[in-house]
Amino acid sequence: LCRELLLSFYKATNQKPHRIIFYRDGVSEGQFSQACASLEEGYLPPTTFVVVQKRHHTRLFPEVHGSRDLTDRSGNILPGTVVDKKICHPTEFDFFLCSHGTSRPTHYHVLFDENHFSADDLQRLTNNLCYTRYAHCLLLVKCSYARCTRSVSVVPPAYYAHLAAFRARYYMESDLSDGGSTSAGGSRSVVRQLPLIKQNVQEVMFFC
Repeated sequence: LCRELLLSFYKATNQKPHRIIFYRDGVSEGQFSQACASLEEGYLPPTTFVVVQKRHHTRLFPEVHGSRDLTDRSGNILPGTVVDKKICHPTEFDFFLCSHGTSRPTHYHVLFDENHFSADDLQRLTNNLCYTRYAHCLLLVKCSYARCTRSVSVVPPAYYAHLAAFRARYYMESDLSDGGSTSAGGSRSVVRQLPLIKQNVQEVMFFC
């Protein structure tokens, strides 16, 4: 899959990515290196892997409740608030970002950073992606969250990865959910293959 994405990028732009920034809730660090090496000998663009965690019990509240400088009209902390001290790991590169102005932030943990981002630069990039409407990402699609016209709580590439995974799961399990047959021994029926994507929607986020 990684190799296919890189080939699609090259086909559309006529150039290889100079750097890769990967947001995901779980990924092997070796996947992209192997894919890049298979395209061209010596081609290893610097890569940054960021794990996105939404399910946690951390909540952020203003130090002074009701302060107009620290809260919005609803009393929540201001969107764009970042916490990277006190409640974060003492030695690793992680931070909490509240990009949409509620008490529930998203936890970002940088596993691998060959681009050598400073904390401020990566936090700013992540926050800006939650607002950006027309920034292009690796899939050659808009990185903003198409279902929302305002900022979102999780960086959009991670949102889209979930939507694509849910759509694929539906394709693979729909027969079972509709009461698919089982064998006499009680074993589950074979999961069907994913359907081929039609040419006219291969470069479109149809899964949204």
